Amino acid sequence: MKRISIFFFILFAVNLLIAQTKVLKMSATKSTDYGVTYFLPKTMLTVRVNYSKITQKAGPYARYAEKYLGVNGQSVISEDRIYYTLNNINVISKGVIDKDASYLVEFKSKTTAPFVYLTEDGLICTINADYEAESNDDNKVKPTTPPVSESKQLSAHSVFTEEYLNAGSVTKMAEVAAKQIYKLRDSRTDLLTGNADNTPRDGEGMKIVLANLEAQEKALTELFVGTTSIESFDSEFEIEPISNIDKEVLFRFSKYAGVVDKNDLSGSPVYINIKNLESIETQDIVDPKRKAKEAQSIVYNTPGKAEVEVFYGINSLYKNTLPIVQFGNKQILATSLFEDKKAPVKVYFYPETGAIKQITQ
Repeated sequence: MKRISIFFFILFAVNLLIAQTKVLKMSATKSTDYGVTYFLPKTMLTVRVNYSKITQKAGPYARYAEKYLGVNGQSVISEDRIYYTLNNINVISKGVIDKDASYLVEFKSKTTAPFVYLTEDGLICTINADYEAESNDDNKVKPTTPPVSESKQLSAHSVFTEEYLNAGSVTKMAEVAAKQIYKLRDSRTDLLTGNADNTPRDGEGMKIVLANLEAQEKALTELFVGTTSIESFDSEFEIEPISNIDKEVLFRFSKYAGVVDKNDLSGSPVYINIKNLESIETQDIVDPKRKAKEAQSIVYNTPGKAEVEVFYGINSLYKNTLPIVQFGNKQILATSLFEDKKAPVKVYFYPETGAIKQITQ
């Protein structure tokens, strides 16, 4: 553990909830030897995968769809099948505690007392300034939203006519079902053109009647064209970027099983590349000559950048440049920055990366 001397107090530790992020406002006391420990983060990448299970069921009258409804080709499901599709991939850069980057901030007992905010895990947020966490919607875990159910789906049996029920063959049943579909379409047309005998008097009533007609038509049409249902799933994979990664198998994807383990050869590989880009050159904005040592300074991160790409076959599913702490370096703030008691300096950090966001007075 590195010891860092800074000329300020920290009062007692207090739990605060700010912008849905728990932080601690802290100051040193005699019982803690006027010191407090903080951590710098390292970067973890979370790969979020969204995929769907598609279940198709053929209608009992699929072979009559063209004859009676004029529908053919891909519009008609001719056999039952289940398959999976890969929809979307996103990569989130997140800061987590780096246990190897722990620093003891040591304070003097007779200095004017500024204050420091730390996250609940101990990552540094601010010095001399209140902490207001910035919400990042991309980093929030978004649970899969179940499909919104529409109106209650009708069963085809609920709209069967007496003629249909008395039909003696599958061919006759298909013919009667088709006739009923055309009758429902004619009824809808009569309502919309005002030719129906019992047209609803208000708009809401009209919507209800039309919706009922459409539901009946849909139930009967599915006897010919079949049905399709879709379920959505999410999977996550974590990677700690330490060095370049070239075409590493992240997971495998099977048309018949969805996302499977990277060692499961039933699926085709989905790869990830992580390329360390040239780090942005930074200078110590407080002490360019860097004469202060870490033991007399505040240490902070200057993250590097990496190009992250996820691809499946020849298709690139995700490509972006993300901040990576491990590809950067560490800098220091000299303690002389905090010696002016009349104009105390405020320092704002990015807790997710440990980088300095802003320095003001």
